[in-house]
Amino acid sequence: MTSHDDGKKPSGTPEPDIAGLISWYHRFRREMPWRNTSDPYLIWISEIMLQQTRVDQALPYYERFTKRYPDAASLASSGLDEVLRLWEGLGYYSRARNMHKAAKQIVDEHDGSFPTDYQDVISLRGVGPYTAAAVMSIAFNYPAPVVDGNVMRVISRLYHIEDDIRLQSTRDRIEILAADLLDRARPGTFNQAVMELGATICTPRSPACHDCPLQNSCQAYHRNRTGDIPYKSPAKKRPHHHIAVGVIRDANNRMLISRRPENAMLGGLWEFPGGKQEPGESLRETVKRELNEELGVRVMVEKKPFEVIRHAYSHFTITLHAFFAELDGLSENPEARNGEPVKWVAPGELVRFAFPKANRKITEKLVSYRAK
Repeated sequence: MTSHDDGKKPSGTPEPDIAGLISWYHRFRREMPWRNTSDPYLIWISEIMLQQTRVDQALPYYERFTKRYPDAASLASSGLDEVLRLWEGLGYYSRARNMHKAAKQIVDEHDGSFPTDYQDVISLRGVGPYTAAAVMSIAFNYPAPVVDGNVMRVISRLYHIEDDIRLQSTRDRIEILAADLLDRARPGTFNQAVMELGATICTPRSPACHDCPLQNSCQAYHRNRTGDIPYKSPAKKRPHHHIAVGVIRDANNRMLISRRPENAMLGGLWEFPGGKQEPGESLRETVKRELNEELGVRVMVEKKPFEVIRHAYSHFTITLHAFFAELDGLSENPEARNGEPVKWVAPGELVRFAFPKANRKITEKLVSYRAK
């Protein structure tokens, strides 16, 4: 789909009422703890958590996380296992790993104080232009526009941009328009106001246009196009995989868990060993093969899984099949061939380790078995 106009205002369309937008924001904004501080560290934590995560979901994590780690030094001095355990359930775990590394950068390179220079901020691990602009504009009034999904929707409708927002060229155009629109005297407040407008008024479906402070200058509204702007081309169909894992138990009812490599998806989290089913392979055969490949052991696997879990990730979905398994007697000391640690843990100890969400459901079933 291509645009048939250049995005310029039709004759007679008033300029966007930025003062009215900011007045609306001060009056109607949602109360959030990170909006009551100018501490760049706390703002940074909130911005990282809000990537790919709804506000209501992120809020309890933010409160727990900042209580435990009120500054960069406390975060840097913590072990990664503890950081991931606090993050568990929030998803996109690379965010937590990068935050931990960035906190160490802040301690090592900036004496524990969050940097005040844009280039220093963007050099932190896991910080890109969006996060750097958000932190710098909110904490230090740095004049940089913040463009997230909410802002792209507002700008697309405001300027009647019909092009596919999945395209980088469309995103580049929206960023230029956002920079032109930016209130350089109040960039932090402006950025938060536009994001809040997109989150609460200029929503993807059924926007509340009559409550919008920018209604008079919104081209999509005046052309009755808010229902199909912005245009987003259909996403590719996500593939589905069957995963089979083995819960190996020893004579003391301890279970074997292994840690995923830090540079892998869900890196640093613990799991029950296993993997993806191959064509023509039964799920029990998958468990035997994967445990032999990962741990160098041979196992006996029960005939049926004791738990089956369906779970969706951003780019694929899985059905996870969990089987009880036992070592064949000749494999007494399993070791991960990738060099990562493995541990024998009692059911009651599983809560101490950070697991991916699907694996956590298995641990909950195992604990419930123990309670019976």
